[in-house]
Amino acid sequence: MSALSTTTPHVEPQQTPVNLMGLSLLQMEQFFFELGEKKFRAQQVLKWIHHAGIIDIEEMSNLGKVLREKLLKIAEVRPPEVASQHDSSDGTRKWTIRVEGGGLVETVLIPAGKRATLCVSSQVGCSLDCSFCSTGKQGFQRDLSAAEIIGQVWLAIKSYDAFGDGDRRVVTNVVMMGMGEPLLNFDNVVSAMDLMLEDLAYGLSKRRVTLSTSGVVPALDRLAEVSEVSLAVSLHAPNDELRSQLVPINRKYPIARLLESCRNYMAAQSDKSRVVTVEYTLIEGVNDQVEHARELAVLLQGFPCKINLIPFNSFPRSEYRRPSGNAVSRFWQVLVDAGYIVTVRSTRGDDIDAACGQLVGQVVDRTGRSGRHRAASEAQVIAVG
Repeated sequence: MSALSTTTPHVEPQQTPVNLMGLSLLQMEQFFFELGEKKFRAQQVLKWIHHAGIIDIEEMSNLGKVLREKLLKIAEVRPPEVASQHDSSDGTRKWTIRVEGGGLVETVLIPAGKRATLCVSSQVGCSLDCSFCSTGKQGFQRDLSAAEIIGQVWLAIKSYDAFGDGDRRVVTNVVMMGMGEPLLNFDNVVSAMDLMLEDLAYGLSKRRVTLSTSGVVPALDRLAEVSEVSLAVSLHAPNDELRSQLVPINRKYPIARLLESCRNYMAAQSDKSRVVTVEYTLIEGVNDQVEHARELAVLLQGFPCKINLIPFNSFPRSEYRRPSGNAVSRFWQVLVDAGYIVTVRSTRGDDIDAACGQLVGQVVDRTGRSGRHRAASEAQVIAVG
């Protein structure tokens, strides 16, 4: 052994600033407790960020100079970066957002009368690879942080200069239906939704925040223990054989188990009048026949739900096609005759590639075609209240 020392000198790693943008009230209180500060500081900072839209700690005047100097050394308030913004002729606005690491996600605001619904992404890419959704063709890159998720709400409001003396209610509803599967990014999504509901942040009703899942059953069971947001389920087929082709996670968590988990989630809610939104993408010659509608009507008997029919929007190289208007009407009629509340998604924002099936048009997936996603413009009929 050499007599010379080869030990590397110890160097303290530089501390990464805590991004206060994504901290819920409880997390913010814990942060200030560990700083030796009173917990009311958490309330002050939440209001600065989410009520006033202030991200410069120096401008948070009621914190005191010493505390501000301390925060500047260890914390920041950093929203995600807007790469581009596009406005549709129908009033829809789409933001392409660049997140840490260079990934892109998109957020879409859909106005409808006095309501404006924001479709929010939870992941860069998606691992579920549903056959009719091109986001999965991009592959999965990473989860978004809580700051990157709630930051989409912050950016939407900031885009309209609606903080401060303005009207933060420019966003009245939020749907977790953008890029990714929300329940596979459980902790960050729950933290962000907590901020959406928090009176010191955005103060939305639990009826006006909706999480959409393809059926990650264990996480849905867990969600029932910590949240009361509204629930939407991407069903898209009336039987396991067909659904397993369209939504591969069905092979692990089949329909019966998924619907049981949904029932348990609704049973755990304090408001027993609420129902699950069942999302059903209609694809020509695949799941849009009258017999499929009849089978769906039988499947959902006794299940507390309303049904949202979503005519498929094609994307490059997809073998699937959009059904005819007559096919959609026939499918709708069978369900209505069976006593269900049924809506048909109306296309919004298609001139800026913000319609259903068109999100993340600037992201190139691993097959070389433009990545698009399923979710955006049905948001105005999914959102409750």
